[in-house]
Parts: sequence; C-alpha cells; structure tokens
Amino acid sequence: MMDHTVYLALGSNLGNRLANLKNAISNLTPQMDVKKKSPVYETPPWGYADQPPFLNQCVMAETYLDPENLLSHLKRLETVLGREPTFENGPRLIDIDILLYADEIIDSPPLVVPHPRMHTRGFVLVPLNDIAPDLVHPVLGKPVSELLLDVERVNIHEYKGK
Repeated sequence: MMDHTVYLALGSNLGNRLANLKNAISNLTPQMDVKKKSPVYETPPWGYADQPPFLNQCVMAETYLDPENLLSHLKRLETVLGREPTFENGPRLIDIDILLYADEIIDSPPLVVPHPRMHTRGFVLVPLNDIAPDLVHPVLGKPVSELLLDVERVNIHEYKGK
C-alpha cells in the first residue's frame, strides 16, 4: 500500500556518476514506487569547491514508509551502494535526501522536512522544477517555480553524457 508522496534529491560526484544515480533509483523499490524522474543535471560542487562536479536528479515517489523509516531505508541504501563517510559537503558516491514528505512539516532529529536548505539550492530546485513546478513548499508557501527564481543557476546544465 503506497500512500505517501515524497520528493527526493539524488547526487553523485564519484565513480560512474550516472550509473550511481540509476542504481539508487532502481534500488528504491519495493519500499517506494517511483512515479516521476527529472532529467539529470551536471552541477558545480556546493559548500566545498575542491571536488569533481556532481550529477543531480530529483524523483517523485509513493511510499508506505513513515518518514523515519524512509530515512533509515535511504541511509541503508546509500551504504549498500558504496557511500563512505566523509566530511560535510564532501565528495560522495551517492547522496539521497528527502526534500518533501507529503505536505508534512517535521523537525525532530535526525529528520527535518522540508529539507532545510532545499529552497536555497539550484541543484535541487532546477530538477525538482522539471517534475513539480507547482508543488508548494509547505513552510514558505511558494511553488517550486517561484523558489527557483531566487537561486543561482549558473553552470547547472542538463547532462547529455552516457
């Protein structure tokens, strides 16, 4: 029974970045049913500049998991796919973040939803706008398409690689 709509952001800048995103999405099941996938974008690193560029993508999915179990599922998946601990904003094989969980507002460690920095990040809003431009941020009360107007989008390009 899938009854909660969630939006996830995925990123990779180590190894075969595109394969890492595809593997992550294909391994979301059976706990999640992916309904929409954005195009993949190549983006400059954020927070720590001395690392390779990222590939980023957003997905919309349905899940039966509650928010905390969804977070646990995604963290396990990152580890299974080969993510190793690093420093904040450092390079990573795969990163999967919960952007939105239905229209819920959650602020209890270890989970904050909506993602507390999603509205400031072009590498999240550009692909999210492709699949959900009218989706309203439950705290800010603005649609993704409007949030996108206030972020830096220079050097964020649709990825045409194989």
